[in-house]
Amino acid sequence: MANRIPRVPVREQDPKVRAHNFEEVCFGYNEEEARLEASRCLHCKNPRCVSACPVAIKIPDFIERIVAGDFAGAAAKIAEDSSLPAVCGRVCPQETQCEGSCVLGVKFEPVAIGKLERFVADWTFAQTSATGCPSSTVSLRETPPSQVAGPLPLSMPRVAAVSEGQPVGGSSPKRKVAIIGSGPAGLACAYDLAKMGYDVTIFEALHKAGGVLEYGIPEFRLPKDKILKREIQDVIAAGVKIETDVIIGRTVTIDSLMDQEGFEAVFVGTGAGLPKFMGIPGENLNGVFSANEFLTRNNLMKAFRDDYRTPIHAGKKVCVVGGGNVAMDAARTALRLGADTTIVYRRTEVELPARKEEVHHAKEEGIDFQMLTNPVEIMGDERGWVRALKCVRMELGEPDESGRRSPVVIPGSEFEIPTETVIMALGTSPNPLISRTTPGLEVTRRGGLVADECGATTRPGVFAGGDAVTGAATVILAMGAGRKAAAAIDAYLKSK
Repeated sequence: MANRIPRVPVREQDPKVRAHNFEEVCFGYNEEEARLEASRCLHCKNPRCVSACPVAIKIPDFIERIVAGDFAGAAAKIAEDSSLPAVCGRVCPQETQCEGSCVLGVKFEPVAIGKLERFVADWTFAQTSATGCPSSTVSLRETPPSQVAGPLPLSMPRVAAVSEGQPVGGSSPKRKVAIIGSGPAGLACAYDLAKMGYDVTIFEALHKAGGVLEYGIPEFRLPKDKILKREIQDVIAAGVKIETDVIIGRTVTIDSLMDQEGFEAVFVGTGAGLPKFMGIPGENLNGVFSANEFLTRNNLMKAFRDDYRTPIHAGKKVCVVGGGNVAMDAARTALRLGADTTIVYRRTEVELPARKEEVHHAKEEGIDFQMLTNPVEIMGDERGWVRALKCVRMELGEPDESGRRSPVVIPGSEFEIPTETVIMALGTSPNPLISRTTPGLEVTRRGGLVADECGATTRPGVFAGGDAVTGAATVILAMGAGRKAAAAIDAYLKSK
């Protein structure tokens, strides 16, 4: 019976309406829709969906509870393995992971595992009155004003935050672990370690926790106050402390954390925030952004809101170069800021690395796709502002050793796309600050920290995972790396 029930569609904002606002696109399932979709699960004896999930959520178990109407039980089952279900239910590429391995998907559409995970998380939020993070657990390291101006020294003087909840009197203090970065890898690692009983502190360079979840993913895909803030509060409720505005490698170093502040292990989950450019003429013109900067201004600094003093000039015409999820996010953000937006990608739509759902939404909203097109120069006017993007047409050549067909230029195919803004969404690499200020840490030729499969780096006591090791990847893969590192840190500290 289950395989005969069609996949339950998810209600969404009308494309013509949502193209002009930053409200969430998908509305999610209600209780009736969730139970009907959950009833499609075949409850396989060897569920491939679980092995395909980087954090190994017990998917058939939580789905079974949804069918029974036990939503609290479903939430508890998910919480055994994931600290960010509402986030993952919205932004993870389930089609290539859990849903991509669903047996039902061989002949029919796979179970909407991501949408069900989101439903459970949202249902849980609806049962609580949580409004934000307790002020006693999110703190700011004070930096003397005299240290702010001019070049930053290697280690800036500051007053370390005093946190509540530490053992007093004759009780034994918990062993301390530092987490650098509050993105998905750091949050997952911190959550697991806190549940194991460690004294965990996350150090975040920006003024808000969340990492790429906060600055990289637009509000219309991941509402910050409604969703992300609440999930971070759940991590804090597990006993994790978060200190914002702490730049490891500048405000403090890993050495000082371990030698002076008593942290016995450190996890580096700083992501990959260093943007890449093409190296073509005109990239220094006014109106050229990295997608990282463009999205950070809009997501973290709320440039899309009139009541925030962090404006951004998108102009009437925007070109986004790239074809991944970040390119879709940048293009859809520019569209909502009022720009006629074009995505420029050098391969065909078949090779687009972005999620199919995101491409579908972008097309519905009216974004133009220029495929088999590659920029060769950004043209400027007499004032130094972008006026056009010069491109060439491409065609796919013969397959290489990997079987992938590389694009080659069609001679004499140059043309210009008039535009006021160019956004480069070509990927990112890890920032070298920590590796340069921490003796004993080796890096790969691409700038990622060298770490084994459990996250152990070349420096004893220092672990790493997520984009800081692999380069830009997905939220759920970063969380999986954080969980593996937490287990490795536990084993390391118990062996000391």
